[in-house]
Amino acid sequence: MELSERKKKVLRSVVDLYIRTAEPVGSKAIAELPDMKYSSATIRNEMAELTTLGYLEQPHTSAGRIPSPAGYRLYVDELMLDYRLSVDETKSINTAIEEKMQRVDKMVEKVAKLVSQATNLPAISAASHRGDACIKRFDLILAGKGSVILVMMLPNDQAVNKVIKLPVDVTDTDLKLLGAVLNAAMTEIPLEGFTAELMDKVMRSAGAAAPLVPVILDFAQETLRGQESTNMAVAGQSRLLGLPEYRDVDKAQRVMASIDEDALSNLPAVMQGANGTKVIVGPENVADELKDTSVVMTKFDIGDGMQGMIGVVGPTRMDYAKVTARLSYFAESLSKMFSKPEQPQLPEPVPEAKEE
Repeated sequence: MELSERKKKVLRSVVDLYIRTAEPVGSKAIAELPDMKYSSATIRNEMAELTTLGYLEQPHTSAGRIPSPAGYRLYVDELMLDYRLSVDETKSINTAIEEKMQRVDKMVEKVAKLVSQATNLPAISAASHRGDACIKRFDLILAGKGSVILVMMLPNDQAVNKVIKLPVDVTDTDLKLLGAVLNAAMTEIPLEGFTAELMDKVMRSAGAAAPLVPVILDFAQETLRGQESTNMAVAGQSRLLGLPEYRDVDKAQRVMASIDEDALSNLPAVMQGANGTKVIVGPENVADELKDTSVVMTKFDIGDGMQGMIGVVGPTRMDYAKVTARLSYFAESLSKMFSKPEQPQLPEPVPEAKEE
């Protein structure tokens, strides 16, 4: 059912007020908003219908309403207004990420701390290869009777090698033929291109050296998987303890235990192919411990085949517009920073940005 503009305005107001107060919202509070032109009775009726439709929930019979996961989803997708960063906020972020960075692993840790400070929420930072790593060249060298040295050239002039014990006797001529076949069929393709069909095709063309092909294919796949490894850091988990939703110690501990590198390691994969910022609201999370929690993520380019990801984890009533604006600004600034010839280095975390 398509919501009327009035229902959308009421829903947006409920979410905005609940984000600010963490208390159920009543019709009177909405009616007192400066831009609200409807009476308290009209608003009350709209809130009742929004509850029936599943966009609002009523925690207690006499209480106001709070947004449901469906309400948050509609808010994020259609209703939230753009948030403009203040001059102080942009200055704080720029100061934090201006200096030069030399090591990606240190960057990941520092960016997580900076994002956590800027949003006052637990933050995630990751750096990974985009998944487009490939093999540029194969070379096979006969290393005496019974063994061959396989050399694979990767992007950025990186070389890896492996000594292969020969299951059969081969000559230099056999290895040259195999090398030519490998360079024609198995270079400049991503990991998913190394299929059983490709192996059969190469083996049919490899002549006497065909028994080497399965070993070479396995080593090539193992190498490319290593090129896709992700470096991740999480910071600021304890910030959840200051939020009303996590006053229950048991609940807070369960959520905090789920916000670590292992539990969140699949989030970079969620970002694959996504453009802009991605929001995962409450029940859309895979982990049961995060069903009452939202995750907001965005990507940035690092260069040299690397991609960065930053995100925050917080209650479903988080200020999505403000968090999205801050993450987007971080991502844009980091992408610009990494586009420079020399990689910048982040300073120590800066004082937290003031909430408006």
